[in-house]
Amino acid sequence: MAVNFGRIVVGIYVEIKRSDGRIHQAMVTSLNEDNESVTVEWIENGDTKGKEIDLECIFSLNPDVAPEEEISLSPVTPPPPTPSSVKVNKIPKNRRTIAPGRSEIPSRDNRVGSTRARPAQQLQQQQQQQPQPQPESAPPPPAQQPSQPTQSQTQSQLTQQQQQNARRKSNCVKEVEKLQEKRERRRLQQQELREKRAQEVDTTIPNYEILQMIRDFRGSLDYRPLTTTDLIEEHRICVCVRKRPLNKKELSVKDLDVITIPSKDVVMVHEPKQKVDLTRYLENQTFRFDYAFDDSTTNEMVYRFTARPLVETIFDRGMATCFAYGQTGSGKTHTMGGDFSGKNQDCSKGIYALAARDVFLMLKKPNYKKLDLQVYATFFEIYSGKVFDLLNRKAKLRVLEDGKQQVQVVGLQEREVKCTEDVLKLIEIGNSCRTSGQTSANAHSSRSHAVFQIILRRKGKMHGKFSLIDLAGNERGADTSSADRQTRLEGAEINKSLLALKECIRALGRNKPHTPFRASKLTQVLRDSFIGENSRTCMIATISPGMASCENTLNTLRYANRVKELTVDPNAVTEGIRPNVNAINQLDIMDEEWELGNSPQRDDLKLLCEQNEEEVSPQLFTFHEVVSQLVDMEEQVLEDHRAVFQESIRWLEDEKVLLEMTEEVDYDVDSYSSQLEQILDQKIEILIELRDKVRSFRSALQEEEQASKQINPKRPRAL
Repeated sequence: MAVNFGRIVVGIYVEIKRSDGRIHQAMVTSLNEDNESVTVEWIENGDTKGKEIDLECIFSLNPDVAPEEEISLSPVTPPPPTPSSVKVNKIPKNRRTIAPGRSEIPSRDNRVGSTRARPAQQLQQQQQQQPQPQPESAPPPPAQQPSQPTQSQTQSQLTQQQQQNARRKSNCVKEVEKLQEKRERRRLQQQELREKRAQEVDTTIPNYEILQMIRDFRGSLDYRPLTTTDLIEEHRICVCVRKRPLNKKELSVKDLDVITIPSKDVVMVHEPKQKVDLTRYLENQTFRFDYAFDDSTTNEMVYRFTARPLVETIFDRGMATCFAYGQTGSGKTHTMGGDFSGKNQDCSKGIYALAARDVFLMLKKPNYKKLDLQVYATFFEIYSGKVFDLLNRKAKLRVLEDGKQQVQVVGLQEREVKCTEDVLKLIEIGNSCRTSGQTSANAHSSRSHAVFQIILRRKGKMHGKFSLIDLAGNERGADTSSADRQTRLEGAEINKSLLALKECIRALGRNKPHTPFRASKLTQVLRDSFIGENSRTCMIATISPGMASCENTLNTLRYANRVKELTVDPNAVTEGIRPNVNAINQLDIMDEEWELGNSPQRDDLKLLCEQNEEEVSPQLFTFHEVVSQLVDMEEQVLEDHRAVFQESIRWLEDEKVLLEMTEEVDYDVDSYSSQLEQILDQKIEILIELRDKVRSFRSALQEEEQASKQINPKRPRAL
């Protein structure tokens, strides 16, 4: 008899009972037909565990997956044979008696477990309605003799045969009876379970079935969240994840929470999936980081394990960087800047202010007080590859390298601060003029990278620097094929800067001699934070819990996982990355097409393409290259136009002098004409040069538009 596994298939979640009495969910990984059992696995404390369980134990706890076949408990009596098939023969005494019309091997319709088996009473009724056959060897009865005695005799024989069959019940029939009883109990349990679930789950909620699956899965977990008593570990590169609560918009549409944080370093995503037969199920993906903060964690708690350990670094003549990364509306600005109450932000509860508070507390310690350090602050944003000073009415700044290859942000104002209140005032000024826009996730979404820096100086020289960065939403990096050029430029800069940031952290973790900081403006201004032995970085990946944001959340976690993954494998430190040969050949072809010379910026951009071949297609690299050229050309055209404007003012003054000279009666005509010709030649030469640059700039705009249409971005591979 084949084993009936009911509705149990590989991948389904069932409830199991542990040896200590606990009942929780586990996933079926294999079906064992030999011993009528299944193998299940589950995650406990971050580890995968397994067990082999009998089918009966599975069916008793999971009645909804048990087989639904109806099995008769009474022995089946087949219809009597036709007259032509009955023969009266002597039965030898040494042979077992077989009921008429019944063979030793049960027929297909009467096998155990068959839904076609019919009760004996129903067959009896059918037999009573049919005429009873007579043996061939018996003489025909008289015409006057009634048929009732023959039917009674046949009925008596059938009853006697049923009694004999009942006494000779095989073990198989007894097992069938037990299965039937268990099946009835499971059906009752299943009905009770359905009624209980109907009371617990609001069926008006969209995707309430997914909600119940998530609740059942969470019921099998052991929760050990992060607490203030946990030790703060020292990491040169620390990567953590913070989950925010469901917001008002998500609650209004009854969106589901698909994020679970069972322990201090584990994040689980319950991604809804659908099979070919439209059956819905969960794909539970697990990620591990240094720290994981659930939706009840405060900013103070996040700061305690992330930015606070970095404060001491800048007092020891080091560089520290802490940045928040995630999609728009995931809580980056809330984490870095402070709590929001409507549109108003309480800056005193953000990581900016908490870090400044600890800096001033550290200054009062005896070992640092004697250093006579001064505290300065800067606040600027990077938008579309351009830098703007948020403390100086968004003045546009230039990023240049000096003769010592040190990056300088020309014109950036540093404000001296004496206390935490001074820092809060600067944060409010900067946040009020930061570039923002409306998205589907947030009415006031940050479209730029905001960089707040706390600088320690001793006698005017740099002693340490702490850079706190609120990055733009990562999903904007995909806006590189939009019809709007400004949106394309925004997305291109965000995409490129995030890739460059990841590679710079990789170089920091591996102590590599070259850091590709020139690939973006963000990493260029943070160059000194990625070099030197005394440099530390912390990344806070903020995620949205809603099911509607599941794809963006997974992208954020994969990015954060790759950042940390590059620093935890000591064997990979000396291996390096083998570039893709096809990608390099394609880039060489691009060099010929665009006729570009080598430059440090392009070399770093090319390195990003080679090291991120899974994410950056050759067409996307071409687009990034064209955009970088476009930004440089735009700055050059603006600078030349400004120079021509200043020169035009001088020309007007010279021309005014010439015109005043002509008012004299006997003015020198030769001198007048020669000076005017000289002014006109200068004008023509400079204006022609500016015109040519403007024409090249317009051609670059057309090239950017054509390159954006050829983009074929590659999705990051699943981990």
